[in-house]
Amino acid sequence: MPSNQINEHSRKVKKRKCGFYKICFAAAAIAFDYHMKYLMKQGNRFLYSHGWTWVRETLNTPGESYNMFRMETHAILKLEKLLVSKGWLHPSKEMTSLEALTMFLWTCAHSETNRNVQNKFGKSGETVSRKFGEVLESLCLLAKEIVRPPDFNFAEIPSKIKNDRRYWPHFKGCIGAIDGTHIPAIVPTKDQIRYIGRKGYPTQNVMLVCNLDMLFTFVVVGWPGTAHDTRILSSVIEEMKSVFPHPPEGKYYLVDAGYPNMKGYLSPYKGERYHIPDFRVGSQAEGMHEVFNHVHSSLRNVIERTIGVWKKRWHILCDMRPFSLIKQQKIIVATTALHNFIRMCGVEDEEFNKCDDASGYIIEPEEERNINEEMGLYNPRRVQDGGYMNRVRNQIGAALMESRNI
Repeated sequence: MPSNQINEHSRKVKKRKCGFYKICFAAAAIAFDYHMKYLMKQGNRFLYSHGWTWVRETLNTPGESYNMFRMETHAILKLEKLLVSKGWLHPSKEMTSLEALTMFLWTCAHSETNRNVQNKFGKSGETVSRKFGEVLESLCLLAKEIVRPPDFNFAEIPSKIKNDRRYWPHFKGCIGAIDGTHIPAIVPTKDQIRYIGRKGYPTQNVMLVCNLDMLFTFVVVGWPGTAHDTRILSSVIEEMKSVFPHPPEGKYYLVDAGYPNMKGYLSPYKGERYHIPDFRVGSQAEGMHEVFNHVHSSLRNVIERTIGVWKKRWHILCDMRPFSLIKQQKIIVATTALHNFIRMCGVEDEEFNKCDDASGYIIEPEEERNINEEMGLYNPRRVQDGGYMNRVRNQIGAALMESRNI
C-alpha cells in the first residue's frame, strides 16, 4: 500500500478514536451530573461555597457578626428561624436561608453593590438579586406584624413617663413621637425635580412614629423630598384612618414646631429655645414657655435617637443603591422591621445600649426644619383643635413651673 494511503488511513483512524473519546467524555459528564444532582442529594452545592464558609466563621467569631451584619449571632439565628417557620423564607439549591439572610444584612449594613456581593458570596448576579428580593419580601411581611403599637388603645402609661419625675404626671397622656426624615432616593431624571428638597439631592421624605421604648409603630414611605412633614401627616390622618394608630381621647404624640399644635399632637411653643443643645450651651430654661420646651424636647428626643440608631446601623439608608423606587421603599420598611426585631429580641446591642445609658444622648445633629411649612393648608383642623391643645400645653407648662418652685 502506498505511503500516502497509509497516512490517510491512519488519520481517519485517529479521527474516529477522537470522536469516540469525545462521546465517552460527554456521556461521563452527563452521568456524573445526573449522579450528583439526583443520586447524591445530600451533597448540596451550597455547602462548599466560600460565602457559606465565611458566614459560618463570622457568626462563630465574637464581635464579628455585629461588625459585618450589624446584628448579634443569637439575634440573626432567631430571625432566620422565625422567617422560615412563618413560611416567608426558604432555602434553595444555591443558598441556605441563613446565608440569604446574612447576605441581605451585609448588603444593607454596608450598602454593598451587587458585584461586591457576588465576589463575597461566590454567587451569580442573578442569584444575588433574586435572593435579596426574597429576603426583602419576607421582612416586609414581618414589618406588618411588628411595626405597630402593642396596644392600639394605648391603655398603659409608658414606664418612661411613670418612672421619671421630669415627666410624671405632666406627660401621662404621651404615647410616642412623630418626625420626618430624608432618605436618599435614586429616581429617573424626569422625576428628580419633585424629589430634590432642601437637601439639594433627590430624597424620600419618610414619616416615622415611635413609642417611648424606641420601637417604630408606623412608617410612611413614598413621599418625594419636596413634600412637607405637615402635609404628609395630614394626608395620613385623613386617608389612612384604618391603619394609622390614632391617639385616643386624652392621648397625644409629641411633635416638633414644624407641625401644627392640634388635638392628639402636642408641639412646643414657637419663638422660644427648644432643642437640647440650645440649653446645654446657654443658660437654664427660664419662664413657662422655655421650661415646657426643654422638657418637651428631652422627651421627644426619643424619635431622634430612634431614627439615629436606625440610620447608623443600616448604611444603605444614607447611601441608597440604584434599585427600583418600589424596592427602595421596601428596603426602608424592611429595615424598620429589623430595628424593632433587634430591640424586641432582648439581646445586648451596642447602639441601643448607648441610648439606654443616657436619655439625652444625641446620635447626630438634628436636621434643619422650616417651621412655616405650608401650615396654611390645614387651617380648618387647626382652628378646630388648636385651642384644645393650647390649653393642654398651658396646663402642663404651669404644672412644670409649680413643681420647679417646690
